[in-house]
Amino acid sequence: MPERTLFDATDHLQALDSKRISAVELLDAAVARYHTVNPKINAVAVTDLERARTRAAAIDELRMRGESPGPLAGLPMTIKDCLDVDGMPAACGVAALLKRPGHDAAAVAKARQAGAVIWGKTNVPVMVGDWQSYNDVYGTTNNPWDLSRGPGGSSGGAAAALATGITALEIGSDIGGSLRVPASMCGVFAHKPTHGLVSQRGHVPPPPGTIAEGDLNVVGPMARSVRDLRLLLSVIADGPIGAKAPPAELKGLKVGVWAQEPDFPLDPLCADAIAGLATALTDQGVVVQPMRPTETGPLMDAYSVLILSILGRPPKALRSMQRVRGMVQIMRGLGLPQPAWAAQVMASTATHREWLAANEVRARIGERMKAVFEQVDVIIAPATPLCAFPHDHSPFNRRTLTLSDGARIPYRSMLNWIALATACGLPATAIPIGPLPNGLPFGVQIIGPRGGDSRTLAVAEAIELAFGGFVAPPMLAG
Repeated sequence: MPERTLFDATDHLQALDSKRISAVELLDAAVARYHTVNPKINAVAVTDLERARTRAAAIDELRMRGESPGPLAGLPMTIKDCLDVDGMPAACGVAALLKRPGHDAAAVAKARQAGAVIWGKTNVPVMVGDWQSYNDVYGTTNNPWDLSRGPGGSSGGAAAALATGITALEIGSDIGGSLRVPASMCGVFAHKPTHGLVSQRGHVPPPPGTIAEGDLNVVGPMARSVRDLRLLLSVIADGPIGAKAPPAELKGLKVGVWAQEPDFPLDPLCADAIAGLATALTDQGVVVQPMRPTETGPLMDAYSVLILSILGRPPKALRSMQRVRGMVQIMRGLGLPQPAWAAQVMASTATHREWLAANEVRARIGERMKAVFEQVDVIIAPATPLCAFPHDHSPFNRRTLTLSDGARIPYRSMLNWIALATACGLPATAIPIGPLPNGLPFGVQIIGPRGGDSRTLAVAEAIELAFGGFVAPPMLAG
């Protein structure tokens, strides 16, 4: 039975439909894997097993009566702990947020209505604001490929749970790479939908009870196969997504490869992996062309204003930054050199007029991307500048990252490669292409035009089928 937990969700559902396994048995298998593996990785933060078993038994009874209980009927699932779930409110690593009732977020409600058996929540960084997943409420999540490293963030617990077979499907979210980064670092699949395709209602942050749909952020699926991404997206999306669309035909496909950018660091091992993928695609008849889809300076300036206007800061810290902003403006007025942190201060304290200017830059880049996607079907780019890195809980502004050649890069470099799809609201499907020579997983993102979710998923599935998909971490060997 333990081996079954590494099957993908589609295989699980086929076994359930054919009555080769019951929903209760499948839940028990997932929970057994949780008890075996979770003490090492701390991916699942909280559980609700009693209600899950009751629901699984009810779904088994519906099946025995010949009723159709939904496309996810009987499938055990966990949910990222920034989405509210009945009985398990989103804590986001903040104890005070637990002191309230939890009601299913919109995407969670759709999965439950489709028959999913939701039994746990997966760990995140505080207020989902990091590329590591740790907090004082639930502790630190480890990468299943190397326990001394993080699984990425902010959907780090979700990715680690998927990689180890604790769950077969997850609902996560992404505003700064939070689906794509942990998928790359744990060797699983994720899909960042077109902005607005999946409701964010019930996501924290913003504050619980917020109705307005937030800028940049998306809610999306994570899985161990592309077909499972498509299945879950078809359930939680507010628009039509075919659950059983065929993979793309690789021969004749036009793919832009974006992996060389002077301002965006990229580990040499990761660059080599992407070059190897490009060669393999060419051998399959894909028309591959290197490209730089946009000017990165304006993109990152605009994205910084857009995202930092969303990320919350304590009032005291914000007042301090506003005072520093005045100093920066004086320095600019006098023509004095700007310190490295000046741009971040200005972006964090941007006025509405400055936000509008950044939004205009974003809109113009989006228009240019329409022309790019008339030349290529999709763009393949790194999901991260490097593979999983060692735990580092030092103050955020003191952190750096070390590449395999010894080069040190700023921690904020994690934003570079993911910024284009996020700022412009484009779909991006993350797939693993590792492990790398250092034994760690690594993944790329397949970016498509706005509304082109089916396209990126079809290309991702074609690559998965041609070159292999999910590989379990060595800790599960034997």
